[in-house]
Amino acid sequence: MQLNDFPADIQPHLLPSHAGRMVYRCLGCGEEFGIEQLLYVCPECRQVLLIEDLNGPRLKQIPGGLWRRIFDYRKMLTLTALKGIYRYHEFIGPVIPLEAVIYLGEGHTPLVSANGPLRDKVGADFFFKNDGQNPSASFKDRGMASAFSYIHAMTLRGAVPEILAICASTGDTSAAAALYGSYLAPRIKSAVLLPHGKVTPQQLGQPLGSGATVFEIPGVFDDCMKVVEALSEHYHVALLNSKNAWRILGQESYAYEIAQDFEYDVSRAVVVVPIGNAGNITAVMRGFLRFHEAGIITTLPKILGVQSEHADPVYRYYLEPDAARRKFAPVTVRPSVAQAAMIGNPVSMPRVIHLVERYNETAGRQRVFFSAVAEQQIMDWQLAANRNGHVACTHGGEALAGLAAARQRGRVEPGEVAVLDSTAHALKFSVFQEMYFENRFPAGYDITPRPELMNRPILIRPQDLAKVPAPGAPLAGEDFQRFVRRTAEEVAGRLNLKIRK
Repeated sequence: MQLNDFPADIQPHLLPSHAGRMVYRCLGCGEEFGIEQLLYVCPECRQVLLIEDLNGPRLKQIPGGLWRRIFDYRKMLTLTALKGIYRYHEFIGPVIPLEAVIYLGEGHTPLVSANGPLRDKVGADFFFKNDGQNPSASFKDRGMASAFSYIHAMTLRGAVPEILAICASTGDTSAAAALYGSYLAPRIKSAVLLPHGKVTPQQLGQPLGSGATVFEIPGVFDDCMKVVEALSEHYHVALLNSKNAWRILGQESYAYEIAQDFEYDVSRAVVVVPIGNAGNITAVMRGFLRFHEAGIITTLPKILGVQSEHADPVYRYYLEPDAARRKFAPVTVRPSVAQAAMIGNPVSMPRVIHLVERYNETAGRQRVFFSAVAEQQIMDWQLAANRNGHVACTHGGEALAGLAAARQRGRVEPGEVAVLDSTAHALKFSVFQEMYFENRFPAGYDITPRPELMNRPILIRPQDLAKVPAPGAPLAGEDFQRFVRRTAEEVAGRLNLKIRK
């Protein structure tokens, strides 16, 4: 549609005009710093940062009902910059000019409803929000679209001539950073640090294919993160992990999309989020809070953060009911199929603590909960989901296991509808499905395959056939007819098919 085809009262708002004035704000000492340079921690106290829009209160000058109409009508625009996460430009990046926005197809991933048998098995109505349909096949693209759009804006105004973007990763972050960095080549170059032997072959291939320089180092993700932090403190590089507050802004779009897909009534919604470096749950809480402050939604949904028992520092922190007595302690992680969540010291933990308190206070009651699930449950629920029409990754299985446990404990009530974050495409973690089907999980994973969930290919090769086709050696005539007939008979026998009469 052309702009003059829209309702007259909507036309002035379709193209963003909000003049944002953004700063970094420290969660430790409260100091504010300009965004003219890339900061990752407070220069004063070394605490993590969030980005605040000092002109944000002006957003309340537009009534919530009008905001809802603006976002709904923006869906009809063909302007590339507003097709993705920047449909919510005023909330994500009002200082970023539209010509600097990077759009590779991220955002607005589908809500896929669970079928009847899976709903009955879980005991709750729910959707998977399939973020594996983002361009690099994970939710990390939301944050990268934001971070790289701001970097692009800096290069366009001449603030920086060229940038080396660097990140630590268990796979998804490196794939997203390398993809978005390659789009801005040659001004942007990418390097990633991965824990040696801890990334699936599919995930390793992604940054290599995008042309990034890939380093593998001993240890786990937490070790990679410390090296990257040291590089960002002493060298001119752009850190692209969720310590980068621009990443959090982009990932807030996940909450905005859920609100819009629920027609802005999330009073009965339960948003289930697997926790890794804690950037995603940070962004989800903050996104709903900001929409609530602007009057776009009138209630806050429940949020359930889920961790594997093999990497559960956030869950352990909230086991203590008395907030005054809580003390965060990193954990030593054990092997997990939820590989991207295998983080024992999440960098966004201070953000989580800050926002959980604010979220519950705003709601007037507890609305954020945490749970830990076994590795066995993660794999079993992932396979159950995918046997019922989904393409959930292991982290989607983690979310589903958390939902099932929450339903049993009464944290999810009848009539509530859950949205589960399947953070990446199932094919990224297909190696774990293969290990399950072939019963070859190392002991450290604590997973024993259930026979009813195992599946293996069956070779059909009738023993009474002297000749069978082969590449470059096809059969013909009676030999081929006999091969087809006998093979069909054996397949029919395996499937207990009845002969037509």
